[in-house]
Amino acid sequence: MFVTIIAAKIRAFIRYRETVRELSRLSNRELADLGVSRSEIDFVARSHAAA
Repeated sequence: MFVTIIAAKIRAFIRYRETVRELSRLSNRELADLGVSRSEIDFVARSHAAA
């Protein structure tokens, strides 16, 4: 059970980092099209990783 919890945390962290990386690569215009500002990337990535 402990290993399962740790594995889930690692997967969530990987999802978080991938989301940050992908959103950071977008231009401000592309982010605006998605309704996200550059300052919201961290929040969006954390929300995505938690889901």
